[in-house]
Amino acid sequence: MIVSSALMIWKGLMVVTGSESPIVVVLSGSMEPAFHRGDLLLLTNDHNKPIRVGDITVFKIEGRDIPIVHRVIKVHETADGDLKFLTKGDHNQVDDRGLYAPGQYWLSEKDVIGRGTGFVPYVGMVTILMNDYPKLKYAVLAVLGLFVLIHRE
Repeated sequence: MIVSSALMIWKGLMVVTGSESPIVVVLSGSMEPAFHRGDLLLLTNDHNKPIRVGDITVFKIEGRDIPIVHRVIKVHETADGDLKFLTKGDHNQVDDRGLYAPGQYWLSEKDVIGRGTGFVPYVGMVTILMNDYPKLKYAVLAVLGLFVLIHRE
């Protein structure tokens, strides 16, 4: 029951926000001071609204599993009307071209998972702790499983 409810809420958020991932956790300090490691970022993906300089974007690079949260620093429109843009972490010294796929110098709208619309500070630290300390993850799952078995009706 709980799992199906969570799945329905997640799918509902996907439809409402237009994003394949309506929430993401900031995994590094590259966006400080705007966002800190562990902040939960709320996303939307409105294709009718063009990407502008200053937008917080979450994008996925081909060949990488984990999406990246960075700010748009340059926007470039190609001759055929396609929008290309360049990103950079607020705390980083250089732009993100070193993170992009080999030969890729700009991102396009197809790379974007969503744009930041709000955040909840440090709520995502639970996710980071579970990934950094796998034994903690198993301990929490064991305690939850035990709780379910003991409190059965």
